[in-house]
Amino acid sequence: MYVDESKSHQHGKTYTRALIRESYRKDGKVKHRTIANISKCSPEEIEAIKLALKHKENIAKFIVEPVEIHVKQGLSVGAIFVLYKVAQEMGIVKALGNTKEARLSLWMALARLIYPGLSRLGTVRLAQRHAAVDVLCLDKFNEDDLYKALDWIDANQQKIEKRMFQNRNPSKKPELFLYDVSSSYLEGTENELADFGYNRDKKKGKMQIVFGLLTDENGWPISIEVFCGNTQDPATFKSQIEKLAHRFGCERITMVGDRGMIKSGQIKDISEHEFYYITAITKPQINTLMKQGAIQMELFNEQLCEIEYEKIRYILKRNPVRAKELENTRKSKTKKIEELVKDRNQYLDEHPKADVTVAVSTVNSLIAKLKLSDFLSVQVAERTLSLECDVTTLEEATRLDGCYVIKSNVPKNIAEKETIHQRYKDLAFVEDAFRDMKTNHLEIRPVNVRKAPRTRGHVFIVMLSYFISKHLREKWADIDITVEEGIQELSTICSTETCVGTVTYNRIPEPRKLGSQLIKALDITLPHAIPCQGIKVATRKKLNVKRKKC
Repeated sequence: MYVDESKSHQHGKTYTRALIRESYRKDGKVKHRTIANISKCSPEEIEAIKLALKHKENIAKFIVEPVEIHVKQGLSVGAIFVLYKVAQEMGIVKALGNTKEARLSLWMALARLIYPGLSRLGTVRLAQRHAAVDVLCLDKFNEDDLYKALDWIDANQQKIEKRMFQNRNPSKKPELFLYDVSSSYLEGTENELADFGYNRDKKKGKMQIVFGLLTDENGWPISIEVFCGNTQDPATFKSQIEKLAHRFGCERITMVGDRGMIKSGQIKDISEHEFYYITAITKPQINTLMKQGAIQMELFNEQLCEIEYEKIRYILKRNPVRAKELENTRKSKTKKIEELVKDRNQYLDEHPKADVTVAVSTVNSLIAKLKLSDFLSVQVAERTLSLECDVTTLEEATRLDGCYVIKSNVPKNIAEKETIHQRYKDLAFVEDAFRDMKTNHLEIRPVNVRKAPRTRGHVFIVMLSYFISKHLREKWADIDITVEEGIQELSTICSTETCVGTVTYNRIPEPRKLGSQLIKALDITLPHAIPCQGIKVATRKKLNVKRKKC
């Protein structure tokens, strides 16, 4: 096979003909036949074909030598690609939009899953190790761009939440919603929403922010709202009803909240909208109902019992496991006090001049700290201390151990007592969300911003991260691995940056067995390669400058 070229001159013009031909023998004569007409190819292409045919026996040598190929380790691509695809599937990408701020907000949400607790500065540096620019189609950015993105996502939070709600509920809107409140303490005092309040983190002297999470009955987040640190739980409730009725357009709503959330004022707000509620009542309220004769102690057992009083349904139950836990805790506390009394008696015996009142005060302080002062007291006989237990008061205090009462106005034709009981227990979904968002994985702290809009944007981004994390946990339920470990495994999938002449692309190797298993569970396929934009991100603040100042 060869290239047959010829030139002809007609009317002052030169015409070139190029054919790919081959020779063969027939009846002892050499003949020729045309394979293809390549006259329209450029001279360079014709020369390349001629060279290939000339060296067809050793063509590999001529494929490698003329083009210089460089291969080096690329960025981590597994985690960012998989998380991006999950965000697309969950409707988060569509809800955010395609603006620069939207893509940066998405990167902050995915970065929190890959490496929790990062500041905006750390999030930029993380993009230097992960292929965020290539996967998310980002331009150059620095920490200032991320702060602007926080302002943007705060201003657009309501629109984004509504789009996500409509995406998850295209035909029928949910009717039951779970709501609870948590808080997160802050370092410093400069945050615009920071204030002193009931600190759930048990950090004395620390200011905090308060945030309320609204979910559907399966625990999928719908909305999150940030409040000033001194806001009480019930004060956050009315805005949740308003947003469900007006922003999300729900018609028949049942709100589920704990006994500290839905009180008389909140019940009034719910009744004004003709909605329903499910909550629980406190022990003093249980005692009041017992004094009124509405319920009796005999009704509390392991089987659900329902009564109706003043058009309100009360569902009663006694949990023996919880009752035993309370009993053991009380015994453990009492034993600790007894050990202290024994220790103080020994000290008084060895130190005749020691003041007895100091020892009594020490024991009383511990009794008050362990909240046993209702039935435990210290008695002194000469210089010997002893504990005295008021049996009657103790029996009264332990009578309702493990007992609880759920209160609801949901009609019987809508939900049976078993359904109402289970819906109240589903508040554990919100507690799981707070656990993930605050401590387990996503680490809402440290907040690392001061302005109120950026604080709200930061918390909303954490909620988006939890949305993805919950999906991963469900999909990986049959794999013996946590979400955090799974993302770390995917982060080990690094691309190979290949440069062929002037063309650069990121080739993705086949993952290890565990990585393949995680990706398959999500029904995602890794591409063989992704484009390399060659865009480098960098922070405005440099660590070496900061270190010199120190």
